[in-house]
Amino acid sequence: MKNRHCLNKCGCFESMRSLDGKIVYFYEHLERLARSCRLLKLKLPARPIKLRSEIKKTICLSEARDNYVRLTVQDSGAGSRYAILVKEYKPYPARKFKTGFRAGIAFKRQDANFILAQIKITDREFYESAYREAKARGFDEAVILNSYGYVAEGTRSNIFMVRSRELFTPELDCACLDGITRKVVFGLAKISGINVFEARFTLEDLCGSDEAFLTNSLMGIMPLVSIENKKVGSGKAGKLTRCFIKKYHSLLK
Repeated sequence: MKNRHCLNKCGCFESMRSLDGKIVYFYEHLERLARSCRLLKLKLPARPIKLRSEIKKTICLSEARDNYVRLTVQDSGAGSRYAILVKEYKPYPARKFKTGFRAGIAFKRQDANFILAQIKITDREFYESAYREAKARGFDEAVILNSYGYVAEGTRSNIFMVRSRELFTPELDCACLDGITRKVVFGLAKISGINVFEARFTLEDLCGSDEAFLTNSLMGIMPLVSIENKKVGSGKAGKLTRCFIKKYHSLLK
C-alpha cells in the first residue's frame, strides 16, 4: 500500500549544496531527479539549463557563501511544478569530523521491496520519525534495517564499512538511496586502488568493521564511531575514513 500511495501522491526532490555560488554535483543530482520523475510518472518541469539558471538566481539572493538548496518537483493537478528553496548551510565543525557520529538503530524497518527507496520522495515521515527517535535518545543518526534484517542506510545518509583496507556498502536492492556522494566515494576508491563491494550486510557486519562512515551531499563524509553506544572499530575516525574526508574536501575546493 505504501508504494502505491507514494506513486500516486508523492513528489520528489534533491538536496544540494552550493559553495561560493557553485552547485556541487548539480548534473548528477539532476540526473537522479529525472529518474525520480520517471518512477513517479511526473514530467521534469523544465530543461536542465533553465533549472540551473533559476537555482543560481535564487542563490544570488542569499548573502551566505555556503547554502542548502532543495529542488522539489510535484504534480500540481495541472502538470508538474517545481519549487526552489535556498537557505544558509552551516556545516558541522571540523572537530565533528574527528569525533564522528554516534548512531542508534531505528525501531521500524524499511520494506526491502520498497521501489522508491533509491530516490528522494517528499513523503519522508518514515525517515524523519526514525531520525527524531534517534535524536531523542542522544544519537546523531539512526541506522535503518530492511524487512529482511539487512543494513539499508541511515535516515539521511549512506553507510560504508571498512575491513582490511577494502570498502563495503549495502547494495541498492537493500532499499537504500542511490546517493550522489556514495558514487563519489566509489570514484575516489577506484582512483586510490581500493576495492568497493556492494552486497547485503548484517548489523553484526557493520558493528564488526574496522571503521565505518556515512555519506550525504551536505556533510560529505562523516565517521561513524559507535552504534547503540558500542564502538565501531577503535571508536574514532579511522585512517581510511580520514583519508576519504580529506580527498572529498579537496574535490569541493
